[in-house]
Amino acid sequence: MPKGLNHVVILLVSLAGPASAKTWLVHDNAAYVSASRQLKADDTIALADGEWRDVTIQLVGRGTADKPITLTAEHPGKVILTGRSNLKLAGSYLVVSNLVFRDGYTPDDDVVSFRTDTHHWADHSRITGIVIDRFNQPDRHKEDHWVSIYGADNRVDHSQFEGKGNDGATLVVIRDKPYPLDNRARIDHNYFGPRPPLGSNGGETIRIGTSTESGSDSHSIVEDNLFDRCDGEVEIISVKSGANVIRDNLFVDSQGTLTLRHGNGNTVERNVFFGHDIPHTGGIRVINERQTVRDNYLEGLAGEDFRSAITVMNGVPNSPINRYLPVKNALIANNSVIDPAEINLGGGADAERSAPPESTRFVADLIVKDKGADPIHVGASIAGISFDRVVQSPAGKPAAAGIERRAVALARGANGLLYPADPALAKVGAPRDLKPVTRDEVGVPWYPKGASVPVAFGSGAIRKVPPARSLGDAVAAARSGDVLQLAAGRYHVAAPIVVDRTLTLTAAVDGNATLAFSGATLFRIENGGKLTLKGLAITGAEAPRQPGNAVIRSSSAPMTGAYALTIDDCSFADMTGAPGFDVVRTTANTFAGTIAIKDSHFDGVSGTVLAGNEKPDENEKPDDDGFYMVGDATITGSSFRDVGRIAVLSRGGKDESSLGPRFAMTGSTVADSGRAGGSIVLWGVQATHIADNSFRASGGIRETHTVGTPHTVITRNIFDDTPAPVIDELYYKGPPRTVVTDNLVKGA
Repeated sequence: MPKGLNHVVILLVSLAGPASAKTWLVHDNAAYVSASRQLKADDTIALADGEWRDVTIQLVGRGTADKPITLTAEHPGKVILTGRSNLKLAGSYLVVSNLVFRDGYTPDDDVVSFRTDTHHWADHSRITGIVIDRFNQPDRHKEDHWVSIYGADNRVDHSQFEGKGNDGATLVVIRDKPYPLDNRARIDHNYFGPRPPLGSNGGETIRIGTSTESGSDSHSIVEDNLFDRCDGEVEIISVKSGANVIRDNLFVDSQGTLTLRHGNGNTVERNVFFGHDIPHTGGIRVINERQTVRDNYLEGLAGEDFRSAITVMNGVPNSPINRYLPVKNALIANNSVIDPAEINLGGGADAERSAPPESTRFVADLIVKDKGADPIHVGASIAGISFDRVVQSPAGKPAAAGIERRAVALARGANGLLYPADPALAKVGAPRDLKPVTRDEVGVPWYPKGASVPVAFGSGAIRKVPPARSLGDAVAAARSGDVLQLAAGRYHVAAPIVVDRTLTLTAAVDGNATLAFSGATLFRIENGGKLTLKGLAITGAEAPRQPGNAVIRSSSAPMTGAYALTIDDCSFADMTGAPGFDVVRTTANTFAGTIAIKDSHFDGVSGTVLAGNEKPDENEKPDDDGFYMVGDATITGSSFRDVGRIAVLSRGGKDESSLGPRFAMTGSTVADSGRAGGSIVLWGVQATHIADNSFRASGGIRETHTVGTPHTVITRNIFDDTPAPVIDELYYKGPPRTVVTDNLVKGA
């Protein structure tokens, strides 16, 4: 807020239209409250340029269709709402524009809400040109929504939403009584920027309704939006109501799907999906009755299972409204699916989801995948699915009647999309007049899009650090992307080194650099931190003789962004002098997108090398909140001797909407480790690949499958004087979901 302007400033400005229309320019919250009480149809109230901190702004009034009441900024983008701030609307024909929410979080459940309380909401109102940029709760477990649309005939357009890191959908259409259920909301020309994985259910970008009222129609429209790297969870758009239209949107590199989760009679048309072969990028998931999926273009989507390019789910017989109603009378027509990892028919089939799709038609769809396995995966009976004039390339045996297998040559059109070069196929696949929405057509022109692009490792300067210099000071002085090159010698570290940016610590080519620390922690990763250690020797010989030490620890304070850790060609030793001495210890308040250990050596560690469990006692069942701490954990080419445990990963709850944790260990050796309860302990992990390892005189592998569609492959390992792997199914009663093969077990 501009200094020295504490009084009310009111300007009466002649506007086009009736002489009574006024513009009120206000410089502080008290002035806003005073002026807002006097607003009438066709009036405008403008917030003065500057920072507005810790304010709740309520816009209440009744305009008309041609004379709305407007709240705006003195100049677009120059008003920053920060601290504990939010905006609430109630009445009719209200318009809010040109505001920025940044560097703070809402004090309640919404940043922008189309209601002021449970009895007063907005109809026929509009939010346009709003920016919400990483306006996150300090605790990622705390749920809020950035925009909550109550009422009917409301619109959100030409706005930008980027970097939501805490629990809760970015934008929701609320359909709970006593609010109107026939919302007719319009959400168009918005930029939905990068949203990192939440590590739990609740990371949707848009949600329309909930299961409770999903049997009724919303008639909402989502069109001409750009979804850029929206990775919060499996459901990018979660449709939980009927008669909605999702059209002309562009999805780019987003690890999830447009999901028709609840409700009937929805239409998904003319959307464009680009995955660029990024893992887990998905397309459209179909559930419930009378869904229409037509004229969509999907290219390079690498997702499988629930994240497939097209997924037609199995349902639950006599399903309760909050589970999976069977697919019936779906039309999937004139879609182009180019280079997909998978098209999943009968997705999620298990003992509960035993009802296959009925009366479902694929008509004139184009499927092209000339390399790799056939993308059509059949998980259940497809007797209820028919195919008519579907063309699949390459030539070969068709999966079902109505599919023509033939070679299809593609050429990229002026719109950037691939189409068959053969004129005979002109009516197969997506229409030629698709025009993907551009970045310039969405959001606002006065604020950058995609500003949260991460800084790459090694993109900064190389800074040489001699042993005589404080390593903590060198890290504090480094910029994001820098490489700290450590000379040969011993570095003594007394206090934890805080990592809150992208940094690489590497040994110089000319010798060995050893890090010794006398505190309980060597590195502490805080919000924004990404760390790579390469070629270093780390000793715990000087650490205190007390339980709970850790070489690398994530923050105990809440973090909203995902951190990353890579340990490459490092050695760790002398960590048996205290019980429970971990190498990497995650915390429940934080989420690691990736933790990678490669070509490293661990000799004498009393605790766990990779502790990704919610509770320090790895034998205790995790909480049912569904959060987990690590997305991807990988160990390659490493050795472990006299180690308490190699890895412990856990995920609680019964959520199926998130990908992780995922764990892989290959080409490594384990000796004299994990005797008390197992070398590797996994609970609720969704993807496990353990191959080509040697275990000698050690504890075995213990894994518990919970919910979702976990895949476990344990193959070509040697278990010498080590128990064979044990995999338990906590809920699932169907066929085995594990591949345990070609392992050698001896002397156990």
